[in-house]
Amino acid sequence: MEQMDLFETFSQKELFQKAPLAVRMAPRSLEEFVGQEQIIGEGKLLRRAIEADQLASLIFWGPPGVGKTALAKVIAKKTKARFQKLSAVLAGLKELRYLIDEAEINMEKNLVRTILFIDEIHRFNKSQQDALLPAVEEGFIVLIGATTENPYFEVNSALLSRSRIFCLEPLRPEHLKKILRNALTDKERGFGKYRIEVEPRAIDHWVNIANGDARSALNALELAVLSTPEDEKGVKKITVKTAEESIQQRAVLYDREGEEHHSVISAFIKSLRGSDPDAALYWMARMIRAGEDPRFIARRMVILAAEDIGLADPRALLIANAAVQALEFVGMPEARLPLAEAAIYLSCAPKSNSVIKAMDAAMEDVKRKEIEPVPLHLRNPHVKGTKEMGYGEDYLYPHDFPSGTVDQDYLPKKLKGVKYYYPTSHGAEREIREWFLNNKKFREE
Repeated sequence: MEQMDLFETFSQKELFQKAPLAVRMAPRSLEEFVGQEQIIGEGKLLRRAIEADQLASLIFWGPPGVGKTALAKVIAKKTKARFQKLSAVLAGLKELRYLIDEAEINMEKNLVRTILFIDEIHRFNKSQQDALLPAVEEGFIVLIGATTENPYFEVNSALLSRSRIFCLEPLRPEHLKKILRNALTDKERGFGKYRIEVEPRAIDHWVNIANGDARSALNALELAVLSTPEDEKGVKKITVKTAEESIQQRAVLYDREGEEHHSVISAFIKSLRGSDPDAALYWMARMIRAGEDPRFIARRMVILAAEDIGLADPRALLIANAAVQALEFVGMPEARLPLAEAAIYLSCAPKSNSVIKAMDAAMEDVKRKEIEPVPLHLRNPHVKGTKEMGYGEDYLYPHDFPSGTVDQDYLPKKLKGVKYYYPTSHGAEREIREWFLNNKKFREE
């Protein structure tokens, strides 16, 4: 039995040495953990709870490579509780129920709780999340969930109410530089046993492109070190060029069905509405670069043209529609230019939301007020038998009057005098406003 234990220990060490650098360099304690001072700094609530081994259920929310799984592993080493890990991508309801049953038995026999770490918990469906509730409620399982998606969208409310949510932020440049330097000097887990010279600008490049993701930075460092031969003095010299080859381009954080999708499109629309073409182009570029459907971007610009610009510049809707047609006609990547042209125009156009206010007010009256019949004088008298019923009688034909307009009631009796449309004095809508004031006795109320 002892020989088997020694063999297993040797195998584990061998497997560890062959693991990726990002796995080997994972922090083993709170002292080794880099970043996230806002939640695990000295004196912070989570740090106190970990050190006292008094954890309630937790959900770690943050982008990739910021330490969600690493923090869970640190907790696993610190706690006296039994630790189990599950990937929501690979596990099903059967595996989950097995672990829950095992945890319950362990609590009954040994009075030891189980910490269940579920990576990518947003991948669990409702029934899988619901299966966790009794175990979390009774306390024999402490849940630690990790997610890149907004848990308020992706985790059911019952589970949220029993958990404390901690938001992990992208790592700052100084964090990433420290992590990279630790990997270069650590003789046991990193590359400290090699003679390596790294140009400072190479580290700066990794930090810049990794964009707060430690895993991405460490993967680039590992590729650069392993692919760089030693010179005649036995030194691996890593230049900026080597760094550029090892991490070709920044991975844009974006999920077409998740939180980042909603956040970026919101920022884009708000930039258009706020008349900032530079910001609008930046957010559009992020969506295009991340693989967002350009038709989605174009549709949102058409909506904004009507909703936020309206008749302050009627050409805005034409230009937004032209961008849609250009996208269908020429396709990407060339269509990025008509899309950009439309975004710039919409940003710089005068703004008015009087059209949406008018339409929404009319819709509300149709929804809530009594539906009256169409007044007789507005009905069509050209259908056989309707003229005899008074259809069209007393209708005043506007073209019979010198001004081309005539005062008459066009609404049902109970809505007489109701006004929905109040033109602003912005852009081209100023002319409409003046026409109303002069011809329709329009007044603001």
